[in-house]
Amino acid sequence: MITPEQLNAAPKVLLHDHLDGGLRPGTVVELAKDVGHKVPREDPAELGAWFVESADSGSLERYLETFDHTVAVMQTAEAIKRVASECVQDLAADGVVYAEVRYAPEQHLTKGLSLEQVVDAVREGFEHGMAVAERPIVARQLLTAMRHQARSMEIAELSVAYRDAGVVGFDIAGAEAGYPPTRHLDAFEYLQRENAHFTIHAGEAFGLPSIWQAIQWCGADRLGHGVRIIDDISHDPAGEKVELGRLAAYVRDRRIPLEMCPSSNLQTGAAESIAEHPIGLLTKLRFRVTVNTDNRLMSGTSMSRELALLAEAFDYGLADFRWFAINAMKSAFIPFDERLAIIDGIIKPWYAEALAQA
Repeated sequence: MITPEQLNAAPKVLLHDHLDGGLRPGTVVELAKDVGHKVPREDPAELGAWFVESADSGSLERYLETFDHTVAVMQTAEAIKRVASECVQDLAADGVVYAEVRYAPEQHLTKGLSLEQVVDAVREGFEHGMAVAERPIVARQLLTAMRHQARSMEIAELSVAYRDAGVVGFDIAGAEAGYPPTRHLDAFEYLQRENAHFTIHAGEAFGLPSIWQAIQWCGADRLGHGVRIIDDISHDPAGEKVELGRLAAYVRDRRIPLEMCPSSNLQTGAAESIAEHPIGLLTKLRFRVTVNTDNRLMSGTSMSRELALLAEAFDYGLADFRWFAINAMKSAFIPFDERLAIIDGIIKPWYAEALAQA
């Protein structure tokens, strides 16, 4: 049995975490007072519980509504810096050694900031967070465009402009139904011409067509969530007799990373329970599975908690968590030598010692 102390200490890699979905409840309360924004609860503990309860609706659309409050308090450079710094510190305290944190710059402009000022504020916050964190951590930005808006090319160009200043990739997010990734094909073609990395939210609230378009039309390096790839896999209840469809086989053969977020997927209705989450079968079939938090505030979660839930549901142990961490680090958007340094210098040594003592 892996202990809570081991879970916390284990080096973890996080590829799918939203900056505006991971605020401390107390920070939301304080920043809301500064800008005159009314929040549903004034007590931080009660507000934290409200976010989880409101997000736990089974609807992606309602889940996304909770962001109205977090985004509202992230409209000044100082507020964004604070949130970014606290994000990095919280992740480091949870044992995360590498994180790619995403957000949509276009959502932080109501008080007069430019897109560039938003990115600079996050960068400064990340740098401060890394400097004061209690454990070493590398944090990088993913710039997100909203799939129901028309600024994807602008955000793609911004991600390329800042790729030597802490931004490692591009993403699109928002409600999938009715907003296919092919609407943003010009942005993805531009990113490919610029040799830039990008991930696409696909296969969470919408099915296989979303995944197929993200990969075959848009050329995604990774899939945000991707849980609905299970719809292209025929299997018996025990998962013993398995047949992969053409798309699922392609995703596995090409080692396309799946940014899976178990707790979040339950809240949005993409899975019924942790025990029934597709991550179990996909891990067994050795897809490139990674474990992520998505929105720590809305799910009341952390990387340690996500791993603990998987350990309980699937009897996973240290060897499995080592596999998840290496999968994620291999799939990160930083240069190969930097990925290898974290794998060989941090992840493998820690797990080698922990497994030797187990």
